[in-house]
Amino acid sequence: MASAFRDNMYTQLTWALMKTGIIGYGGGPSVIPLIRYEAVNHYKWLEDEEFGEILAFANALPGPIATKIAAYLGYRQKGVLGAIVAVLAHIVPSGIAMIALLSFVQYLSSAAFVQGMIGAVTPVIAVMLGMMAYEFGERAVKGLGIYVGIGFFALSFGLLQGIHLHPAIVIVLFLGYGAFHLKTVAAIKRRKERKLDRHKPQQKEGATRGLD
Repeated sequence: MASAFRDNMYTQLTWALMKTGIIGYGGGPSVIPLIRYEAVNHYKWLEDEEFGEILAFANALPGPIATKIAAYLGYRQKGVLGAIVAVLAHIVPSGIAMIALLSFVQYLSSAAFVQGMIGAVTPVIAVMLGMMAYEFGERAVKGLGIYVGIGFFALSFGLLQGIHLHPAIVIVLFLGYGAFHLKTVAAIKRRKERKLDRHKPQQKEGATRGLD
């Protein structure tokens, strides 16, 4: 009975997204590694590549990124009802905790132990984000090649930090190029395959004549 309850998809969605909503500290970006661990590593709802694609699309859309990813995960597993359950599981517990602590905000914000907690957890969040960025970057280099990958890293850094272009615009631009890149690579591959197919009959004919 307990095993069936744990294996229920709604239970998994509720427990996974509730944990990320409560434990996540620092807003949407810092919660992403936690959601990724639950969705990719723990429950294996989707592959890492798909999670990276969803993260890119979620960044380009308006609204909090964590709730958008939670909605996608729920919808992917159980449709509209799953999306509702996932979003509520992610936002309701943390919302209740925030409301319960409102009367203590003034005291807690200046308390030494709270400042110590904030100072201690910040490096952990930074490392988690760094690890996720490294893994995504490694896959980008494998897919595009090391020189193109490094060039894109430099270009995106320049667009975001140099001219302060909005992240959503940068994501849309790179998504557009990615679609063009894949289409071009596929066309080149098909062209090469056609050339090989044309040469094969000639090679067979030449081999037959040699035997004659």
